[in-house]
Amino acid sequence: MARVLIVEDDFFCRQLLMELLKDHFEIIHIAVNGREAVEAFDHSLAANEPYDLICLDIMMPEMDGHTALQEFRKLEQQKGIGGNDLVKVLMTTALNTPKDVIGAFLKGSCEGYLTKPINHEKLHDYLKQFGLYKN
Repeated sequence: MARVLIVEDDFFCRQLLMELLKDHFEIIHIAVNGREAVEAFDHSLAANEPYDLICLDIMMPEMDGHTALQEFRKLEQQKGIGGNDLVKVLMTTALNTPKDVIGAFLKGSCEGYLTKPINHEKLHDYLKQFGLYKN
């Protein structure tokens, strides 16, 4: 069963991502900040029900997306998860400067970067690349 965690503090962005992903994932969980996301991710690993994809906003209250991503990777490392078994992470943000894009990849090993408003085709291209796209 394909599982996704949407981490987004903006209600409308959460709703849009849920709508775009509902045909590709049987289970969609929501977190409204980085702390909730880390807790949900840790719980999913403990239950042996890891997420296949995390859509992670960069700018959020309590814990930003870069910090949350670093925490995801630490938890995976602690549990001996690596290589192709790492969760796929798409950073989502209104920021579109080269510094932010490069930082998203360097700070936590994300697999992709989407700027808002979310481009549906680019999101679907990532899903295809990750083997998570369903017709």
